[in-house]
Amino acid sequence: MSKIIPVRMGELKIDKKPQKLGCNGLGSCIGLIIYDEFRKIGGLAHIILPTGRKNGNNEQKPGKYADLAIPHLIEELGSAGAHPRRLWAKMAGGAHMFSLESDNDISRIGERNIEAVREILKQYKIPVKAMDVGGKSGRTIVFYLSSGELKIKTFQKGEKTL
Repeated sequence: MSKIIPVRMGELKIDKKPQKLGCNGLGSCIGLIIYDEFRKIGGLAHIILPTGRKNGNNEQKPGKYADLAIPHLIEELGSAGAHPRRLWAKMAGGAHMFSLESDNDISRIGERNIEAVREILKQYKIPVKAMDVGGKSGRTIVFYLSSGELKIKTFQKGEKTL
């Protein structure tokens, strides 16, 4: 039986079957999986914010920002033997966790994360096979590298598989 490899905030990890990759407590963050189903190689990034480059942030934690995490995941997957044309994605998270009266960028961080991830995946021509995003509840996810299944537990809403 394989263990769940935890991917914490701002981290990204690559592995292959029979392992499982997981994120606990996704609120406005995005848990992004990019996967080569043929080779059973995948990566999971626990993305916190949409952009790091334009803010002058360094790449010490490439999983922290969508614009750094996605290219890094693709590069790492390629190094591990994944083929770029076989990659697809699944994602979860991006909840609206803050009840602020203003509609500023901080209160919309979940929505901005979703938009950034989808746009960057589109630029790389990586299809999003499934997603469970938005809402107001946190999620915990486990991705099964042997099957490509994503199990999602949503706070006060139960569990589902994508």
